[in-house]
Amino acid sequence: MPSSATPAHGNLLIVDDDPSDLSMSPAQESIPWRILIVDDDVDVHVVTKFALSNAQFQGRRLSFLHAYSGKEALATLRATPDIALVLLDVIMETDDAGLRVARQIRADLHNELVRIVLRTGQPGQALEHSIICDYDINDFWCKADLTTRKLFTTVIASLRAYAGLQAAAADRAAMSAELDKARQVQALLGQQALVLKLDAKGRIIEASERLCQLAGARPEALIGHALHALHAGAFPAPLVLDITQGLARDGAWSGDIQTRAADGSALHLRCALLALSEPGGAPYEYVAVATLHDPTPGP
Repeated sequence: MPSSATPAHGNLLIVDDDPSDLSMSPAQESIPWRILIVDDDVDVHVVTKFALSNAQFQGRRLSFLHAYSGKEALATLRATPDIALVLLDVIMETDDAGLRVARQIRADLHNELVRIVLRTGQPGQALEHSIICDYDINDFWCKADLTTRKLFTTVIASLRAYAGLQAAAADRAAMSAELDKARQVQALLGQQALVLKLDAKGRIIEASERLCQLAGARPEALIGHALHALHAGAFPAPLVLDITQGLARDGAWSGDIQTRAADGSALHLRCALLALSEPGGAPYEYVAVATLHDPTPGP
């Protein structure tokens, strides 16, 4: 909830943890696990926080944020994206407020990481199995059945699942960043280098921009065609034999190839060819990279 304190029923007062105060120096303990308690009954907040006050997981303590309606819950989640767990009451300002929040967390906030545990004080108000099937939640409890021990077990299990998902998401983000860099490098090389990819049958599946320029053809005019689309005549038999034997023996070949550009000028290419295959399997793709080479010896 945005405010630092929320008026409670009677004389009770729940003080919210301020996310801005939770960034700690390396000398202090790790950033705590943030848990959002969503319930319109202040006593539930008090009891829940007390029951989990000494809990830790992976050396990190628990920190509690509080919301007393579905609207407050969504506002807190928007403002604090690293909340690990939401303990969510079903019935608040409406009979299905908690269910609406659960759905909006996934559909509107696009938060797939946070774990959602629904709690209800009115068992039988909605069938548990239909809620678990219809909503992307992680557990569902009747408050009367959720003892301190069961609450602790549920919270730790939820935090463990969140930690695993968080690590997987970080790995995916890192891999995506590396892939983007590789694509940028490939695009840069494609402007200058001659890069050609062939499928297992020798048909062109990709040609770099520079190669297409020399061939005088657009990529779509080359894709799906054999090498004759780039080299009209037959390659010399000794060259074909050398390439075939190199690929069969080492999975790679390098050497010089002579061909002609679209304007008829001679091209001398220094080429490297690599066969890509699964371990023990036949090649499924060939990649060729060539550079223009002047065979004329210097003075």
